[in-house]
Amino acid sequence: MTILRKGREPFDVTITRDVIKVTSVRSRDEGKVAYLRITSFNEQTTAGLKAAIEKRQEEIGDGLIGYVLDLRNNPGGLLDQAISVSDAFLNQGEIVSTRGRNVEDAQRYNARAGDLTNGLPLVVLINGGSASASEIVAGALQDHRRAVIMGTTSFGKGSVQTIIPLSGNGAMRLTTARYYTPSGRSIQGTGIDPDIVIEQARLETVENGPQRREADLRGALDDGGGNGAPANDAELDKPEEPTAEQPAPDRQDYQLTRALDLLRGLSFFNERAIN
Repeated sequence: MTILRKGREPFDVTITRDVIKVTSVRSRDEGKVAYLRITSFNEQTTAGLKAAIEKRQEEIGDGLIGYVLDLRNNPGGLLDQAISVSDAFLNQGEIVSTRGRNVEDAQRYNARAGDLTNGLPLVVLINGGSASASEIVAGALQDHRRAVIMGTTSFGKGSVQTIIPLSGNGAMRLTTARYYTPSGRSIQGTGIDPDIVIEQARLETVENGPQRREADLRGALDDGGGNGAPANDAELDKPEEPTAEQPAPDRQDYQLTRALDLLRGLSFFNERAIN
């Protein structure tokens, strides 16, 4: 292959043909939250998701407080993988149905018992690039109130295509049905509306300058415990250092930051309710 780049002479590169296996599931720890990212729905997606969940459960341990399932900019893929991914978070109920021109051709797909996350809180992130299989998963989890959907409205690709063989080694791809969520909503053209709309934005630290506090006033009382007051405003305004339980947030990903805040808030109030 000859490659031409701006400011350089053309040069040749030898490329060896190979089979590239796309890793559709990635995961990492966000403190006590397990972050799961699915980029597409291929043959390995469900197996990759199960492995990722097991790894996060093992690494975070008993301190695990919830999951973030990131489906942003996921164009979709295989229907059976969308169904099995939804089933991984559900114990029962319908996941999706397809309905065509003829009533007798309708199909329904149901979940089987067994929630791999043991019912822990779940936030699903979607945006305008989330389509097809991604919308099936988000719609099923939303209708069953299994997850809080955050982000922006999804793409709205809710149609089923069937390949019809033709003579002469040809074929025709024909739209034959629509996808419907468990509550009967059509995904086609409308997409999935998030429960909490979070536009993508950028987090920035705003410098407010020096501020006067009670301890700065003449004759101010101390705290009564002999601990004294902070030495100056610089010390008062100094942010807390991130810990292992709560690492520094990714300031470039506002939507993910809000999802993590929601899960931490739910965990905090659940602990208070128990105590």
